[in-house]
Amino acid sequence: MAGKPKLHYTKGRGKMESIRWLLAAAGVEFEEEFIETKEDLERLRNDGVLLFQQVPMVEIDGMRMVQTRAILSYIAAKYNLYGKDLKERAWIDMYVEGTTDLMGMIMYLPFQPADTKEKNLALIIERATTRYFPVYEKALKDHGQDYLVGNKLSWADVHLLEAILMAEECKPDVLSAFPLLQAFKGRISNIPTIKKFLQPGSQRKPPTDEKFVAVVRKIFNI
Repeated sequence: MAGKPKLHYTKGRGKMESIRWLLAAAGVEFEEEFIETKEDLERLRNDGVLLFQQVPMVEIDGMRMVQTRAILSYIAAKYNLYGKDLKERAWIDMYVEGTTDLMGMIMYLPFQPADTKEKNLALIIERATTRYFPVYEKALKDHGQDYLVGNKLSWADVHLLEAILMAEECKPDVLSAFPLLQAFKGRISNIPTIKKFLQPGSQRKPPTDEKFVAVVRKIFNI
């Protein structure tokens, strides 16, 4: 299992997308083995390589890692994106958990019934602009630095940029009241490894559409 990390997941964003983002930001090339049918998933389960019978699963450094948070923490620590001490790590964790909550709401939106989508979309925008983005705007303002923690690129910055771009897909002007986050988005997007990931043809996945929702429902029996 040496060589490039290998990612096992569907051909969409889901819980694997943040892992793709973090590896790309660290400048790590990775391979993907897509789960395209129910049988593909069953094969992995039957082979005993999924600790809890679930994906995402990442083969890295001789391990078959599962559980999104565990995978992300490992990558962040391995590639020096996890702060210089326990306090910085705690701040990174708090910021990441916040963006994870927001991204979770956005991630599940396409899977919700049509009659509740509008209401849930409004809730996402409300939460983004009153609960989550003000925290990051204030953090940048209070310490006057380019990054969220320790004035150095960390997992928290990568995660926040991903969350911002997802929120902008819901409402393009969602950052209108957050000038420091607008500047942050520009800075982080221009880091060479991230800029490359944002170009067409990269391993970044498109927003979830109805066609993909149907595929996921079939694979996972939902």
